[in-house]
Amino acid sequence: MTHQDLQLDIRGDVAVVRLTRPHKRNALSDGLVLAIRDTFQSLPANVRAAVIDGEGDHFCAGLDLSELKERDAGAGMHHSRMWHAALEEVQYGPVPVVAALHGAVVGGGLELAASCHIRVADETTFYALPEGSRGIFVGGGGAVRIPRLIGVARMTDMMLTGRVYNAEDGEKAGFAQYLVPKGTATEKAIALAERIAQNAPLTNYALMHALPRIAEQPSDQGFLTEALMAAIAQSAPEAKERVRAFLEGKAAKVAKS
Repeated sequence: MTHQDLQLDIRGDVAVVRLTRPHKRNALSDGLVLAIRDTFQSLPANVRAAVIDGEGDHFCAGLDLSELKERDAGAGMHHSRMWHAALEEVQYGPVPVVAALHGAVVGGGLELAASCHIRVADETTFYALPEGSRGIFVGGGGAVRIPRLIGVARMTDMMLTGRVYNAEDGEKAGFAQYLVPKGTATEKAIALAERIAQNAPLTNYALMHALPRIAEQPSDQGFLTEALMAAIAQSAPEAKERVRAFLEGKAAKVAKS
């Protein structure tokens, strides 16, 4: 699967998915959104983790406003749902995804980053949601995913006032889990993806698909879902081999980093 604005690079068991519209600050056209969907639907079977980054000075400056059309309510709803379906393939696709952020992570670019499981930002990163000042509203899943990262109050403030978070304040607010020097986000993201790829696939699946749903369930339902997922994960042959290796002193113990 190829697209002029998207590059897929397979590095062992890690897929690097790169937005390649630097002249547009990697703004998301409908074609690019669909290419992201198709790429994650069609990852090779040997891939066990993925990285998303952006070519040039910015990760992604959001929706390509040159494609913004006058739509009636029904067409607008279907357009938003197309974005939802595409980013669902990132969040609930086959493998964990690490976002390598730099420069603009704005609007739809922040929605894309929020659909990933881990976010690494370098010192040039900044975050914004300018939809409020443009008379529109987030439509790519941001109203659901972004408050889960930073809270409703912070997102409301960003959209009402146009507030921009720099890399350091953004990391403290919860946009990213890692903050690294300029130009090193992709390197760090790939290193994390390589580490993630070493996990048992069923454990990674549980963290991607079960954990966020457990977090949204009432406690009694969450406990049951957790118990079922734990039983399934530990019954896998690979899990049994890993536990056996630990008990036999063949596996590394957790140590202070």
